[in-house]
Amino acid sequence: MKQLFLIRHGKSDWKNSDVLSDFDRPLNHRGNKDAPNMARKILKRGVLPQLLVSSPAVRAISTAKHFADVWDAPLKIQTEASIYEAGIAELLHVVTNYNDDFDRIAMFGHNPGFTDFANYLCDEDIYNIPTAGIVIINFNTDQWEEVSYHTGTMLLFDFPKNTDDLY
Repeated sequence: MKQLFLIRHGKSDWKNSDVLSDFDRPLNHRGNKDAPNMARKILKRGVLPQLLVSSPAVRAISTAKHFADVWDAPLKIQTEASIYEAGIAELLHVVTNYNDDFDRIAMFGHNPGFTDFANYLCDEDIYNIPTAGIVIINFNTDQWEEVSYHTGTMLLFDFPKNTDDLY
């Protein structure tokens, strides 16, 4: 079985948006608080990814670093340029080319691509994955290349302002 964690970057800082490019926007205070909090929620579940892959955008890689710190992950965060501003086709290409040695992979990226991709993979009707939101999807396969339209089952959808008791 394969398991994909789709993790949207934390809330970003728009203060200097006239100076900084979209790519270079950092996390704001809430983003820096929410990312480690969400990582702790996943840590309580006891199943952590074996590989961390992030968009190289500052807010995404910063979110990935917060998760890695909380998880005490000895893994290096790999960057994948095609995740930035990606749609379903680009994200699917990234996932189907993952190494099958990894059964659980966390991907850090952006909307609207991540919300569309989650709905595509697991026949869900998620309106929006909020900042620092997480969707975990299970796939009944041993090969990433078999991941495709509606082949996944959503295990978890959680986000910082979620009031449901998931644990």
